[in-house]
Amino acid sequence: MRDTLRAQLWPLPTLGIVLAVVAGVGLPRMDKRIQHDVPAWLRDYLFGGNADAARSVLEAIAGSLVTVTALTFSLTVLTLQLASSQFSPRLLRTFTADRYVQTTLALFLATFTYALTVLRTVRTGEDERTGFVPQVSVTVAFLLTLASVLGLVLFLSHLAREIRVETMMSRVHWAADRTIQRLLPRQEDTPPGGSAAGNHRGASPEPPPNALTLTTRTSGFLTSVDEEALLNAAVEADAILLIDRHPGSSLVTGTPMGAAWPHTSEPFTSETRARLAGAVAEAVTTGAERTDHQDIAFGLRQLTDIAAKALSPAVNDPTTAVHALSHSSALLCELAQRHLDPHLLLDDDQQVRVVLRRPDLEDLLDLAVAQPMRYGATEPAVLARIAMLLRELAWNGTPAHQPPVQSALTRLRATIDAQDFHPTERLRLTELTHLVERALAGRWTHGPVP
Repeated sequence: MRDTLRAQLWPLPTLGIVLAVVAGVGLPRMDKRIQHDVPAWLRDYLFGGNADAARSVLEAIAGSLVTVTALTFSLTVLTLQLASSQFSPRLLRTFTADRYVQTTLALFLATFTYALTVLRTVRTGEDERTGFVPQVSVTVAFLLTLASVLGLVLFLSHLAREIRVETMMSRVHWAADRTIQRLLPRQEDTPPGGSAAGNHRGASPEPPPNALTLTTRTSGFLTSVDEEALLNAAVEADAILLIDRHPGSSLVTGTPMGAAWPHTSEPFTSETRARLAGAVAEAVTTGAERTDHQDIAFGLRQLTDIAAKALSPAVNDPTTAVHALSHSSALLCELAQRHLDPHLLLDDDQQVRVVLRRPDLEDLLDLAVAQPMRYGATEPAVLARIAMLLRELAWNGTPAHQPPVQSALTRLRATIDAQDFHPTERLRLTELTHLVERALAGRWTHGPVP
């Protein structure tokens, strides 16, 4: 829920409106109590006009903030449309989660709401009522207006920076790196076969042929898995659970997403089977879109989308694709130093109870290079950056990571051989593939890259 609200534009502006209403009701009441006790030095800095002047000021503030808010919303929608059409629809979540945009909209709407709320308390003394001008409240409205003007200038500057593709890729890289660091331990921190914080890594148990099939109850993208709930359900049913779909996978109602089997030789009762299936379904959350909450591949998916869009004939921007591959390379090198084997949850007796599948390096590498290699097959710069990506990954990976790198290198060579390149370009690409082989052998050739 917290992750969902973070990516919405409305929660923070709504909170700003509520606080503005509270302040617009509370400050005028305070004005009534202290209007005769305000020190002389402070009174010089407060609003000094009559009721008509106060109404004019508040009406001007409310009217201008409506226009500014409409302009801000229009620019926001335009930016969302640009990000969706030119880069990737999956970047919209990154932009809507921008706290700067949310805070600016909250400030504008709060100032507008506050001015209208205070306006209702200004009285001119007619109709046998005592006149009242909330000096402090009108002064606060003026200060909020100054803050809104400054906020508009800063928002335009922020927006001009945010719509640049380099900024978007950097934000995607940062979010993906944060997810990796939060979910995946480094290999040197927890060696294979060791344990940390109740989690075990090593060989995972495989389900027997008669295992209970766990099916999906709701279609959508798997967004998160409640590990504690799964562990409790497995212990309660004295079972072992396997969830072979990882966050980011597309689930369809009624299709298998895992299996369960007894921890002992005693078979499940019908009641246990039903209770276990229900508990697993409750612990697995699906949504209409992928998120970076537990999806370690989502950042690579976004970067690959940017590269594929840049290589389309309508855009034809190979430089952007090369930069996206650079970010993908950095993420892959970080992932190569993390544990990507199945995540095993232990009970209090250190027995494996839950097995959670994760995408392996082969899947992640294919996600990062398959589409750029296909759509950029005729662009030597793109193929050269893919070769450098493989070289960097080969150097940072372990011997267990060499087969997927070697497989990708074979595909890259086949792609190069299938193109009608100039002999100079072909020679350069061939030399780059040789550098990948040397990196796989543990040798890094120093000097300028061909």
